Amino acid sequence: MAEQEYLTVTALTKYIKRKFDADPYLERVYLTGEVSNYRKRPNHQYFNIKDEKAVISAVMYKREFSRLKFNLEDGMKVLLVGRINVYEPSGSYNIIIEHIEPDGVGALYQAYVELRERLSKEGLFTRPKKQLPRYPKRIAVLTSPSGAVIRDIMTTINRRYPIVQIELYPTVVQGKDSVQSIVTNLKRVNEKADYDLVIMGRGGGSIEDLWSFNEEAVIRQIVDMTIPVISSVGHETDTTLSDLAADVRAATPTAAAELSVPVLTELLLTINKEEQRLYQAIRNKVAVRRETLNRMMQSYIFRQPKRLYEGHLMKVDQYTSRIQYAFSKQFEKERHAHSRLELQLHSMNPINQVMTLQKEWQSLDQTLTTAMRDYLKNKNQKLAHTMASLDLLSPLKIMNRGYAYVSFEDRILKSVTDVSPGQVLAVHLADGIVTTQVKEIKEQNNED
Repeated sequence: MAEQEYLTVTALTKYIKRKFDADPYLERVYLTGEVSNYRKRPNHQYFNIKDEKAVISAVMYKREFSRLKFNLEDGMKVLLVGRINVYEPSGSYNIIIEHIEPDGVGALYQAYVELRERLSKEGLFTRPKKQLPRYPKRIAVLTSPSGAVIRDIMTTINRRYPIVQIELYPTVVQGKDSVQSIVTNLKRVNEKADYDLVIMGRGGGSIEDLWSFNEEAVIRQIVDMTIPVISSVGHETDTTLSDLAADVRAATPTAAAELSVPVLTELLLTINKEEQRLYQAIRNKVAVRRETLNRMMQSYIFRQPKRLYEGHLMKVDQYTSRIQYAFSKQFEKERHAHSRLELQLHSMNPINQVMTLQKEWQSLDQTLTTAMRDYLKNKNQKLAHTMASLDLLSPLKIMNRGYAYVSFEDRILKSVTDVSPGQVLAVHLADGIVTTQVKEIKEQNNED
């Protein structure tokens, strides 16, 4: 691949600026929008023009700004005329304003905008455009017979493509009868149906002069045409609704003529070149095919046809060997897997598991029996020890050693204050009960 040439940023920006400066459509732009970020400055004015979806930087030099007859304010809707410029240091583009006025002035312009928006919503300007014929035979021209437009168109077409037929439809292009004249002639051309295209044009003028080409009847008739329509109304900076509705817009009548026909001399030259190129290409192709045929006739394929499939036979043998080897490897792998599964199945025989569990059960049973025997023995020992302790604490054991207790009416007496002389008391001994009567009560003196 060839080495690419890299541009500097300055070179690229200069190239873009020159493109902007040379573009005729950017030399004079009619713009509507809202003033934004405006702050009055001593000399030149810098602000933005915006709408709902976009914003563009704007510059208005001191001389143009000093001519304003109204106070520019932030947020004001305006109509302006200017040119697009590229500011090289920052690589940004802006619009340099030559004229500006508040939006809403000019009834014709307002009507133009409203009609354009309404027809645009219907899709009249965005419908698929018809292609211009490459080599037209008959062209209908709608324009004034006495103006410079028809002379420019005929001169240009006759110079470029004199074999085409041009038919003029004299048309009123300005005034009260112009709309009817334009629509009538368009219908006549459409009904005749033997034209390849229509050129509709007139010279420049004010918006009032060009207004016939903004009328809805004219627009709809252009849309209804079955053959392509070239519109060349006004100068390059004038854009009518007819230009938007037509299949092709030309900046000038001369440009319309150039768009409608090719250059005959160039076509003849091209045909001769193509004829020579085709002849040479056929000769080269025949030579190449003949050489290919001779080479193929000398090929071993024709001399030894068996060699065509010798390589395939070798591949078949190789693939057969690979398949056999892969089959034997797979068989051996499956055989080893079968042996492993057989060993696993033998090790998981239910009889072996039952015998193993039976041994475990016998061992657990013996362990449980021994544990129960030791547990009962331990509990018996603890019971005997507890009974001995309780026996030592028994009141009967104490009474066998000569002790007794006294009760009165089934109530055990603990103090001399609980009895009175003459009461009959029961004295409980280890081997029986003795009944006695109280004759005298003596209290024990704790101080003695």
